[in-house]
Amino acid sequence: MAGVYEDHFRMFALYNRWANAQLYKAVATVPPEALTQDRGAYFKSLLGTLNHLLVADGMWLGRLQGNSPRGVRLDEILHPTFEPLAAARAARDADIIAHVHALQEPQFTAPLTYATTAGTAQTQKLHLVLAHVFNHQTHHRGQAHDLLCQIAGAEAVPVMDLLAYQRFAMKDDKA
Repeated sequence: MAGVYEDHFRMFALYNRWANAQLYKAVATVPPEALTQDRGAYFKSLLGTLNHLLVADGMWLGRLQGNSPRGVRLDEILHPTFEPLAAARAARDADIIAHVHALQEPQFTAPLTYATTAGTAQTQKLHLVLAHVFNHQTHHRGQAHDLLCQIAGAEAVPVMDLLAYQRFAMKDDKA
């Protein structure tokens, strides 16, 4: 039987993938020029915001695996077009799920030591780091959701609430 942290963070890893899939399905309908248009967001465009999430998740996944990358640019555009970005997002979500699902309950309260991009050592309990990783996703996914709404209209944006995911997942549990 899984522990409380195992259940909690496994759900968030699966939710993260589901919410990203909902968002990316809608973004796939947006013309390429609208994806890169500077809309005054923190990472300028919808594409910039989605790339930021991929960059940050890669950085955090590296830290979780014992490799603290240095010199990461949080505004780096890893993929200037949508299709490779969507493929990279799906692969990164699978990697996050695999990592979180491999963790055992005692590991969640153990300290994780990593270095910031500037090289400063940090130590936090793993569950606190994971809470940040998934909260960060939700924060910027919300920004992307708003940018998509600006581009395509409210009727084009998907529902991505955690509760909607839980209801979706419960359908599978009952089958």
